[in-house]
Amino acid sequence: MNLKQTHLIKKIEDKSAIIGIVGLGYVGMPLMLRYIEVGFPVIGIDIDKAKIDRLNSGRSYIQHIPDEKISDAVKAGFKATSDFSTAKSADALILCVPTPLNKYREPDLSFVLSTMDSLVPFLREGHVISLESTTYPGTTEEELLPRIESSGLKAGEQVFLVYSPEREDPGNPDFTTHTIPKICSGHTSACREVGTALYGKAVDKVITVSSTKAAEMTKLLENIHRAVNIGLVNELKTVADKMGIDIHEVISAAATKPFGFTAYYPGPGLGGHCIPIDPFYLTWKAREYGLHTRFIELAGEVNTRMPEWVIEKLGDALNSRGKPIKSSKILVLGIAYKKNVDDMRESPSVELMEILQNKGAEVQYSDPHVPAFPKMREHYFDLKSIELTEENLTSFDCVVLATDHDAFDYDMIKQHAQLIVDTRGKYREPCSHIIKA
Repeated sequence: MNLKQTHLIKKIEDKSAIIGIVGLGYVGMPLMLRYIEVGFPVIGIDIDKAKIDRLNSGRSYIQHIPDEKISDAVKAGFKATSDFSTAKSADALILCVPTPLNKYREPDLSFVLSTMDSLVPFLREGHVISLESTTYPGTTEEELLPRIESSGLKAGEQVFLVYSPEREDPGNPDFTTHTIPKICSGHTSACREVGTALYGKAVDKVITVSSTKAAEMTKLLENIHRAVNIGLVNELKTVADKMGIDIHEVISAAATKPFGFTAYYPGPGLGGHCIPIDPFYLTWKAREYGLHTRFIELAGEVNTRMPEWVIEKLGDALNSRGKPIKSSKILVLGIAYKKNVDDMRESPSVELMEILQNKGAEVQYSDPHVPAFPKMREHYFDLKSIELTEENLTSFDCVVLATDHDAFDYDMIKQHAQLIVDTRGKYREPCSHIIKA
């Protein structure tokens, strides 16, 4: 070990190292709380002033993270800021910023690159820089490394460059930041050793891999695995529907096999910050090598088409009752991308709402986790969640169950809704006014 590496690892070991979390979202906030929990001083950097003000006042903006945890963090010394110069006082800089797709479904690294460019003037000897954002293999060394070394600092000697992909499952009480094993690698073996020390203090188990490219590919494989299998079961749902078979019954029966089968469930499309996006990072990068990832792209096509398939089922159901979609009153139940959270990223419910609105329907929604439709980069409805009452339910021509939150009273919905389009398999018993989609 060189002196810089030895000194930095010692500071990490005795918890005197200052941890800088850059990007205080669904990934950054739990990580910040975990480092504070184990006794590290932590600073947070974000460009959203409203978010910063809220956090510094001890209030959370993510539903499954209570205000009390943020308040305790502030009392422990945590401070959020938009001033990137504070990075100079940190020993570790962990980047937790979005990596969305652009309108051409190509990787958008603008958040990662602009963040790194903002940090470069404040880099110093003894820094460890870790990227957690999901991206294509090669990003760390092709994009971050030259920016870091443009400062005159040599990675692996004076500063340490790490890639360790986030593994968060918002709202899942069974897995937390410290219990989920952490993949980690570095630009050099020295970088990897520093990264292992850094994360080893916050998580129960760190798994190292040989290169940052391998770590980047590991994260993509995890989410491609899910996307492809969900695409398979979504396609089987459409086939089973034509055959008059309940796909949820089939999945439940297949899941009794004690080996060789993992249950995946269909829905109205893919949502969240990872699964609808990450596979396209690999398909884009593969083209650089003259490869066409047909299997991954086919699954993407199936999953992307699911909202349209739901609308077709809804249209047929209304037509059978002598009603067109145009001018019908449609209530969408659940607009978060998964049950029991307030996370709206890439939610297929929003696409359902947009398609219905474009077809002339009068659209409302009900979601106990999203009281008002939030500002989003690409979507907006001037709507607030309506209360689920007998009177409200009977006033709609159709209710679309898009996200199956536990808070919904499904018996009451079944009793009072005129027509239900169930995209989640919540209603298993046949019923004349429930359409499975």
